[in-house]
Amino acid sequence: MDLIPSFSVDHTKIIPGIFTSREDLVGGEIVTTYDVRVVRPNVEPAIDTAAMHSLEHLIATYLRNEPDWKDQVIYWGPMGCLTGFYLILKGRRPSKDICDLLIAAFESVKDATEVPGTSPENCGNYRMHNLEIAKWWADRFANYLKSNKDKSETFEYPKSERLVTDDGRQFFDS
Repeated sequence: MDLIPSFSVDHTKIIPGIFTSREDLVGGEIVTTYDVRVVRPNVEPAIDTAAMHSLEHLIATYLRNEPDWKDQVIYWGPMGCLTGFYLILKGRRPSKDICDLLIAAFESVKDATEVPGTSPENCGNYRMHNLEIAKWWADRFANYLKSNKDKSETFEYPKSERLVTDDGRQFFDS
C-alpha cells in the first residue's frame, strides 16, 4: 500500500502553523485541505481530548456562521494525534490567505460562555468538553499566529531531503 501524503510529511520538523496539505478535484471543483497545526508534534504536549472536542465545536460553529466564508467551508475537525485540525475549503488559495480567518476563529473562543451542540441529542460524547482549557489553547494559538504571520515557515511544510533506496524504501533525515 502507498503511504498517504499526510504520513509522508516529516513530523519531526513540523511547527505550529497553517499548511496546505492537499488539493483535490471533487465534482469538477477544487477543494483544499489545510493542516492547522496547533502544537509541535512529538515535542509539545498534545491537546487534551475534552479541550480538542470543545475547540472542534466552537470553531466549526464560527466558521460555518462567518458570512464571508461559510459557503466555502466543507469540513473542520481534529487530527487523531490531537496536535491540530484539518480544514477543508472550496477553492484554491495559499494557506497564508486564511490566516486572518483562523486568528478570528480562535480568538472567538475567548468570548464563549458555553460550547454549542453539547446536548445528548447533538453530540455523540456530550459530556467530554472542557471550555476553560479550550480557551487557553485557542488564545495560545491565536497569539502564535499573530506573532508569526510574516514568517514563511508558518505556512510552508518543512523541507527535508529523503534518501530513496533502489528498492523504493524512503529514509527520513535525522
